[in-house]
Amino acid sequence: MTSAIARRTLLAGAAVPVLAACGGGASDGVGADGKVTVELWHGQNDTARKAVEALVAEFNRTHPRVRVDSSGGGVVADAMLQKVTAALAAGSYPDIAYVFGSDLAGIARSPRVVDLTTAVREGPTPWTSFWSPVRDAVTVNGKVRAAPAVLDSLAVVYNKKLFRQAGVTFPKAGWTWDEFVDTARNLTDSGRGVFGTGWPGTGDEDTVWRLWPMIWDLGGDVVDDDGKRIGFADQGVRALETLARLTRDKSVYVDPKPGGEQMYQVFLGGRMAMVATGPWQLPDIITAEIDYDVVPLPTYSGRPVTISGPDTWTVFDNGSARSRAAVEFVRWMMQPAQDVRWGISAGSLPLSSATARRPEWRRHSERTTGLKVFTDVLGSARVRPVHAAYPQISQALGEAIISVLLGKASPSRALRRCADTADAALLIPR
Repeated sequence: MTSAIARRTLLAGAAVPVLAACGGGASDGVGADGKVTVELWHGQNDTARKAVEALVAEFNRTHPRVRVDSSGGGVVADAMLQKVTAALAAGSYPDIAYVFGSDLAGIARSPRVVDLTTAVREGPTPWTSFWSPVRDAVTVNGKVRAAPAVLDSLAVVYNKKLFRQAGVTFPKAGWTWDEFVDTARNLTDSGRGVFGTGWPGTGDEDTVWRLWPMIWDLGGDVVDDDGKRIGFADQGVRALETLARLTRDKSVYVDPKPGGEQMYQVFLGGRMAMVATGPWQLPDIITAEIDYDVVPLPTYSGRPVTISGPDTWTVFDNGSARSRAAVEFVRWMMQPAQDVRWGISAGSLPLSSATARRPEWRRHSERTTGLKVFTDVLGSARVRPVHAAYPQISQALGEAIISVLLGKASPSRALRRCADTADAALLIPR
């Protein structure tokens, strides 16, 4: 197990060739007492904030030559991209930031981002033990540009009580999108204010990433092989047709507020039968005492397909000493002994098979209904491409999804508009 591997203390002289280039001299960032202070912007709130701060406190206790400052820079995770981008432009940025996987390609274009290829691939946690979505999410053009921080997957959580009341059979693995649409319709009861399902309706990434498994299942991709156009011109239309059917049936609750908070409140209030979500939502569902279970996403092809949205610890170059200390911290966080605590506390999945084998995780999984489903579907999970044009593609697809969910455009018309905008973004030199 990784926990048996002796922890290296970088600042005590164990060399780790992780920095492609560091500004300043070896003493940069070292205080008069010989301690290096590392600034961490984690962007977490509530339970996740307490979890990461507890781990930071432990790291500081056990690494006397390093102090991680997790006061956070006054930023939440949803606004991290803008905050970090502005900080880089101003020349005053953190040593580590919690960066969404979908934002990594844009951030990694900065020369201030530290190349972690050697640090991660040859670190104490074997590279091959990380799940495939984890490896893919932190790799840009063949190089590891960040350390994995959080792992999730998408599946369908359903309210068993509402199914029983409507006399509808519980869904099973391998069910189809046609069955999903029919089930949502049969579970909708407008008189009681009950919806069959829900979908975020702001056009942001929360709206978009739920459509990618449907597109992948149909044989499409985010970007075409030639790199000059989207890879879902046809498949996107069919996926949007599924949403259009939900809209026509009035069985989908379209959440008008960011973060899907109202959608989840409807589910937690017992007025939504099914919601596609990740393991992060299970603590709230359990607290609400919903009689629930979890099933993999439906399929068009009969093959299991889902999406994972790993997030990252991205390290920035503030001089060699601070960079090495930052790398020491993120490598420590990735090790199974820490990863299991972070995953259990923050509602995440284990980053690696080594973490999944730990007895703490096994006990947690056994006593948490449906958690094993989220872990098992990682075997069929894909990630969004780490592509610099992805934000523009996502925005265009988000607008298409909303226009269909609100009945303002047909799937074919909405996708044509999406393709025009996204294809133009792909042609911009980067």
